[in-house]
Amino acid sequence: MNIKYIFKRLQDGMLSDILNETKWIYQYAKKYRLFLFAYTLLGLTNTFTTLLSSLVSRNLVDIITGGRTEELFKTFSLMIILAVFSILITQLSGYLSSWINFKVDTDMKADVFSKMLVTDWESITAYHTGDLLTRWSNDASNVASGLLNWIPNLVIYSVHFISAFLMILSQDASFAFFALLGLPFSALISRSLLTRMRSNNQKSAAMSAKMSGFHQEAFSNIQTIKAFDMIQVSIDHLKQLQKEYVSMKMEFQRMSAATSIFMSAIGLLVTYSSYGWGIYRVFSGAISYGTMTMFLSLSGTLTNTLNSLISLVPNAISITSSAGRLMDILDMPQEDYSREEEVRAFSDSHKEDGISLRISDIDYSYHNGTQVFKNASLEANPHEIIGLVGPSGEGKTTMLRLLLSLLRPQHGHICLFSGKNGDSIPLSPSARKLCSYVPQGNTMFSGTIAENMRNVKPDATEEEIREALHLACALEFVDRLPGGIHSQIGERGGGFSEGQAQRLSIARALLKKSPILLLDEATSALDVQTERLVLKNIMKSSYPRTCLVTTHRPTVLGLCKRVYAIQEKQCRLLDEKEIKRLMDDF
Repeated sequence: MNIKYIFKRLQDGMLSDILNETKWIYQYAKKYRLFLFAYTLLGLTNTFTTLLSSLVSRNLVDIITGGRTEELFKTFSLMIILAVFSILITQLSGYLSSWINFKVDTDMKADVFSKMLVTDWESITAYHTGDLLTRWSNDASNVASGLLNWIPNLVIYSVHFISAFLMILSQDASFAFFALLGLPFSALISRSLLTRMRSNNQKSAAMSAKMSGFHQEAFSNIQTIKAFDMIQVSIDHLKQLQKEYVSMKMEFQRMSAATSIFMSAIGLLVTYSSYGWGIYRVFSGAISYGTMTMFLSLSGTLTNTLNSLISLVPNAISITSSAGRLMDILDMPQEDYSREEEVRAFSDSHKEDGISLRISDIDYSYHNGTQVFKNASLEANPHEIIGLVGPSGEGKTTMLRLLLSLLRPQHGHICLFSGKNGDSIPLSPSARKLCSYVPQGNTMFSGTIAENMRNVKPDATEEEIREALHLACALEFVDRLPGGIHSQIGERGGGFSEGQAQRLSIARALLKKSPILLLDEATSALDVQTERLVLKNIMKSSYPRTCLVTTHRPTVLGLCKRVYAIQEKQCRLLDEKEIKRLMDDF
C-alpha cells in the first residue's frame, strides 16, 4: 500500500473514522479486559503449542528415517501430549470466547437501548423504527462479536506469523524467501478490499434496515393490507426488496470469489514452490526429511495465518461500520434528567394542593422549519379540565408533546407552579414523571391487564387497579372476562374493542396518580354517555389533578373549565358564546 494511497485515504477521512469507531467500541470492552487478556493468552499458548508440535514432528520423522528407535516412544508420547493439550486449550478458549461474546452482546444492547430511550425524541423519530431495530439488534451484536475477532486475534495471528517465520529463518534462511512469497500479493489485494468492503457493509446495513422496516410495518398493519386489498402489492414490494438485496449480495460474492481464487492461486504457488525447494535441499543433503516436513508445515501455517490476518480487514470494516451506525444514534442530543431531586421535592411539597401548568409566549418550529406556535400561552390548574380545540394538524398533539418535554420550545417558558405559594420549576424531562398521558390510538402492551397497569406503578395492589378501572368505566367489562384483571391483552390491544382499549389506557394513566393528566383525543372511541361519566369520575376524585384534553367532541367542551382554540399559531381563550357555537356547529 503506497504512501500516495495512504495519504488519499487519510484525506477522505476513512481511517480517522475507523479509529474513532474503534475507540468507541473498546469503551464497552474495558470491564472485560482481564477476560480478553486471558483469551489472548490462551490463543498465544495454543500458537506456541502448535509451533512446538512442528519441532516434535520434525524430530519424529528424523527418528523414524534415521532408525533411532530408542527415542521413538518418548517423542511420540510428547507429540500426543501436545495434541491433547492443544485440544484442551482450544476448547477452553472457545468457551471463554462464547462467554465474553454473550456478556458483551447483552451489556451493549442494554446500554444502547437505555441511551436510545433518553435520546431527544424529535431527533430519534427521524429514523424508521425498522432501522432503529436493525441498529440495536444486528449492529450491536456485530460489534460485540467483533471484539474477540479483531484486536485479540490480531495479536494472536501476528505472533503466530512472526514466530513461525523466525523458526524457519533460524533453521534455513533460504526457506524464508518462499515463506514470504505471497506477502506482496496479499498486501496488494488488501488495498482494494479496504474501500470496497466498507462501502459494501454500509450498503448492506442500509438495505437490511430497509427490509426490516418493511417487515415491521407490514406485520403491524395486516388489517389495513387486507382491508385495502393490498396483499399482492405488498408481496410485489417484498419481492422487489429481496431482488435488490440479492443483487447487492451477489455483487459482493463475485468480488469475494475473485479474491479467493486469486489468493488460493498465490497459496498454491507458495506451497508448491516450497515443496520444490524442500525436495532439492533434501536431495542435496542440506537438510533432513524431518526438517523439510517442518518447513512445509510452517510454510502452510504462514500462508494460512497471513490469510487470517487479511481476513481481519473486512472484519474490522464490518465492525467499525456497525459501530458508526450506532454512533449516529447515540451521538444525537440526550435528554437532561439532572433535575430529578428538584422535581421530587417540588412534587412532595404540593401533594395536597396540586400543581398547575403555565405556558408563556412559546414559539415552536419543527426541525423542517414548519412553525406551529408563536407567542402561545395557556394555563391549567388543579381540579380543572381544560379543553384544547382546533383543526387537525394545527398543533394540539404538538402542545401535549411540549408539555411532556418531548419537544422543547425555541422561545418562551413552560413551567409547573403552585397557586398556593407561587413557587415554580421549569418543565423538563425530569418533570415528566409528574404527568400521565393517554395518546391517540391503541397503546396497550401485550401481557395481562394487571401487568399493563403495573407498568406505570409496579407496586400497585389489586384494589388500586380495580379502583382505577372503575374510574375509567372499564371494571364492568374486565370483571366479565374469565381471568378478570389477569386476562391477556394481545399486541396493540388485540382482543379488545377500541373503546375498551381506550378505557384501559385511561385507567392506567389514573392509576399512576400523577398531578398532571394529558388526554389526546383519549375518549374519541367512547359513546357520549360513557365519555361524560369517565370525565366526571376523573374530576370527582379528591386527588388534586390538573387535566388537559384535546378534543373534537362537544360533550367534552361542556365539562371544561376553560377552552383554548389553536388559531394563527396561538392559544386563544374562548368565551361561553364561542364554546356554545362550537357545540352547536358540531
